[in-house]
Amino acid sequence: MWLLGWLGRLPLAFLYKISDVFYVLIYYVVGYRKKLVTQHLNESFPEKTPQEIIKIRKEFYQLLADLFVETLKLPFLSAEEIQERVRIDNFELIKNYIDSGQSFLSFSAHIANWEWVPGALTTRGIPVDVVYKTLTGKQSDAFMVKVRSSFGVYPIPMQRLMREVVARRKIIRTTGLVADQSPHEPEHAHWLPFLHHETGFFPGTEKIARATKMPVVFGEMYRTGRGYYTVLFHSVAEPPYDDLPEGAITNSYKNLLEAAIRRHPSEWLWSHNRWKHKKENFVKP
Repeated sequence: MWLLGWLGRLPLAFLYKISDVFYVLIYYVVGYRKKLVTQHLNESFPEKTPQEIIKIRKEFYQLLADLFVETLKLPFLSAEEIQERVRIDNFELIKNYIDSGQSFLSFSAHIANWEWVPGALTTRGIPVDVVYKTLTGKQSDAFMVKVRSSFGVYPIPMQRLMREVVARRKIIRTTGLVADQSPHEPEHAHWLPFLHHETGFFPGTEKIARATKMPVVFGEMYRTGRGYYTVLFHSVAEPPYDDLPEGAITNSYKNLLEAAIRRHPSEWLWSHNRWKHKKENFVKP
């Protein structure tokens, strides 16, 4: 891990040269999950030509290589640099919550460079708790916790989420959840049509919104240049939720996420085995 930490101290311009080599390795030499990525793209965009799919696939792997070095660089960026590199559109939406003493939930996704968003918010006066999935390797997990703590972000392991939400209820902040992962218990998932797939969504995010009565926003992120991004916040749902049908918050998030992916199709994490669970195996007809 010390080598990764040392690499983060290098200038981004040099790190992008490493990324260029890394891209060649994972795309042309190793072919990291290339079959799975191609399958996902073909199934999600049946209207696109083979040439368009190849173009999206290459752009995805180039971004994936950049994400590796950009994540290493995160602890070594200044507040000015992270703000310059991550522009926030519709900032008033979330600032009004904080100014009025209202905590809120931010549903994000594995799209563009999601690791840079919390730091871009804290440096603009929005306190952030970020929920993360614990890695199996202790050293790797400790390294990523350190990275994700940059700029005063408060990391919360997923298994401690509800306890931390209760313990920190008096702190005005946003709690960020990456809500597009495959659910651990698909038999309890919200099953929704998404990118031409029947897709299970983790139900816990909606349960947290209803339990805490917090507003929910979605941060749509997209790349504007190498190492430069924009985040556009959308309102997903506002309490009270008593009359809102079960699954409605998840469905609203799903619609916003799908629209964002269709606008920038190469920037979602296509290498994640998102559709490993099949609805017919868990939901009786």
